[in-house]
Order: sequence, then structure tokens, then C-alpha cells
Amino acid sequence: MAKGLKLRERRERATGYALVAPALIGVSLFLIIPVLVLAWLSFQHWDLLSPITPVGLDNWQSVLSDPEIWRSFGVTALFVLVAIPIQTALGIWLARLLTKGLPGSGLVRTILVLPWVCAPIVLGIVWRWIFEPTGVINELVGQRIEWLTTPELVFAVAVFVTVWTKVGYVTLFFMAGMSSMPKHVVEAARMDGATPLQSFWFVELPMLRPTLFFVLVTSIIEAFQTFDLVYSLAPNGGPDGASDLIAARIYAEAFTANDLGRAAVVALILFAVLVVITLVQNRYFSERTSYDR
Repeated sequence: MAKGLKLRERRERATGYALVAPALIGVSLFLIIPVLVLAWLSFQHWDLLSPITPVGLDNWQSVLSDPEIWRSFGVTALFVLVAIPIQTALGIWLARLLTKGLPGSGLVRTILVLPWVCAPIVLGIVWRWIFEPTGVINELVGQRIEWLTTPELVFAVAVFVTVWTKVGYVTLFFMAGMSSMPKHVVEAARMDGATPLQSFWFVELPMLRPTLFFVLVTSIIEAFQTFDLVYSLAPNGGPDGASDLIAARIYAEAFTANDLGRAAVVALILFAVLVVITLVQNRYFSERTSYDR
């Protein structure tokens, strides 16, 4: 009897490992191994042509003392701090409208998702054409505005285009979260005299926290990694580096300056920043979120 139980446990354990194996292989191949390679490469000098040569901490010292790298991190942080709140607020507002079943909601959902499924580099080129001095926007306003050559304006354009592209993705998740809410709780709050704003702020929004946590984590990670959309809109960091996001800086270090060692260091710093931000968000939401419905 005991042998039979042990054999059964072994089979169940083997089945569990077999089911988890594909995910473990994927994580190893596409996350753990690349990070380890980056860590090794950060101590090497390689220009893609010459042999790889060890340089010790030279790459780290060079990157940590480079003001342009930190400027790129600053621009990226500001980009995230501006784009994510706008994107999230718009997503919640649109989700509330679309979950009411208004006429044309299905068409609006399709239109919202279209930018998200399109190639970012294509969208960036199209919006670049729209915001050119002779483009559609200036034709509509009736005057010549240098949208893409003025530092403040190119940053605002980058935020606008990014929000326009991602808001459909965010809206779909908030719609799913709102659809799963227990309707009787919201109705009870309104019967108790809560205004629509009070009902949303004190009843609906707390129940949206699991969805909000997922959306914020994925959106912030994606915003820090934004590259092709903004790069095609304003190449080479834009005027005065106003749109010089850190992902574009990594690309420039690797394939313009041909220094993969420095690029690896910047990538590792970005990875560490994202890990810290994700852990902070997880700590914040874990203390304020209940997944019970």
C-alpha cells in the first residue's frame, strides 16, 4: 500500500514537472539566459567586428559617469509619469462608457483596438507625416507649428501618440474588470444615497484594484521599453534630446556607437529599475487588494 502511494506521488510529481516544463524552458531561454549574457557582456568590449575583450568595470564606470545616459533615464521617467496616468484615466473613462451598452459600442471597441494591433514603427511614420510643418495638423490649425523640432512640443507629441496607441489595450482590461463586478454591491451603494462619483470612487474603483494592478505593471514596463514608435516619430532623440528614451539610448549605444558592452550595462540598469518598480507596486497593491468577489 505504501509503495503504491509513493509510486502515485512520483507519477503526479512527474506529471506536474512535465506540465511546467514548457513554461520553465521559455522563461530560461527568453529571460534568465539573456540576463546572464548581458551581465557577462557588461564586462566586455565588443563592437560586433573585433574579438570580444574583457575590460573589467570600465563599461560600468563609463556609463555611470555619462550625463547623457542619466538624461535619457530622466526623459523616460518623465515620459512614464505623464503618459501612464493619462492612459489609465482615459482607459477607465472609456471602459465605463462602453460597459453601459450604448449604441455603437462594438464599433468603438474595434476602433480602439486597431492602433494597438498595428506595427508601432508604421504608426510612428504616419504620425510623423501628420505633424510635419506641411502636414494635416498644421493645415487644420491654419499656421506653421514646428511640432517635431521644438523640444517641448515633440515630447508632448510623443506622449499623445503613445497614449493614443495604448489606450485601447488598457480599456479592454478595465472593461473586463468592470464586467466581473458584483452588480448588487453597486446598486446597494446607490440605494443608500451614493452619488455616481461616490459610487465609482468608494465602491467600483476598489473592486477594480486587481485589474488596475495588472494594467499599471504591464503599462509601466512597456512605457519604459518604448522604442520604435517614438524613434520613428522623432529619430535620434529629437531636438535637444527631448524624446531620447532609454530604449533608444540602448539601441544607439549598441548599433550606432557599436559598443555592446555599454549597451549591456544600460540594459541591466533598466532591468533593475523595472524590477524595483514592480516590487514596489506589488507591495502597495497586495496590502490594498482583495481578489474575492
